[in-house]
Amino acid sequence: MLCTTPPPSQPCFRHVLTLRAPAKINLYLKILGRRSDGYHELDTLMQKVELHDELELSLADEPGIRLICQDADLPENEGNIVFRAARLFLNQTGKNGQGLHIILRKRIPLAAGLGGGSSDAAAVLTGLNQLTGAGRTTEELAAMGLRLGADVPFFVYDYPAAWSGGIGEQLEPAAPLRRFIVLLVNPGIAVSTKWAYETFSQTAGRIALTAAGKKFNLLNFSSESGLPLRRQQAFLPSDLLNDLEPVTAEKHSVIGELKARLLAAGAAGAMMSGSGSTVFGLFAAGTEAQAESCLRELRQEYGQAYLAAPLT
Repeated sequence: MLCTTPPPSQPCFRHVLTLRAPAKINLYLKILGRRSDGYHELDTLMQKVELHDELELSLADEPGIRLICQDADLPENEGNIVFRAARLFLNQTGKNGQGLHIILRKRIPLAAGLGGGSSDAAAVLTGLNQLTGAGRTTEELAAMGLRLGADVPFFVYDYPAAWSGGIGEQLEPAAPLRRFIVLLVNPGIAVSTKWAYETFSQTAGRIALTAAGKKFNLLNFSSESGLPLRRQQAFLPSDLLNDLEPVTAEKHSVIGELKARLLAAGAAGAMMSGSGSTVFGLFAAGTEAQAESCLRELRQEYGQAYLAAPLT
């Protein structure tokens, strides 16, 4: 898009790019230990899903970063990871004087364990690389992303699913989740990731380091695998694990209640994603009608419930 003589109150935008920033779920999250710098070493399997935010990036003639968050009560300055990602990219590529306009349309629930902010930041990095012609490699963009958050590198890469180790810098592509549809329900409770990890460290000796309660449904999924998890060709609902779930579920009983409802509705497996509070159910192919019925029921109580196919 080219702009010639806009009205005085309107900035001039060039090269508009619209991007989708997908959500993720953690199918497996094992905390291996805490480092001396306070970060936790993880072994986690992340899967992208169709639920997404939308970002519109435009280069502007007037210097400065302008961020607009539509229909979301979010900061539009350095308090927003999207703003920080744009500033970091411009600083790292020597384009500090470049004007930039960003519109963020949020669909992914906030502070929900779905990686919405990290995905938005990654979209800004990859989008600006394309818009400005900076020519940074994926590896370089991932290194920038790691400075913003541990999950950002995963979203920088095109992998639909990946194992992530260390604090997020070690990525290994994984077979994407197939033959399942994901039902996501967020009870409207914002959970601080920092709180969840700090509480885990304080209570690791008291709370069992497995998902709270029953996590998979043997009536709806009977296959078992004797292979080590990393050698499997496909992830199984019986492999679901999240070390942070007991921490959040102990404080918010609705986590366990939602898991039980998803399993009762026919999900082959159910678990909390990340630090929560979103809970997801994996419904196998052939049980789509059960998933849709459960979705309708949950939406009567929770506004943020979605059916989302895994990205493959």
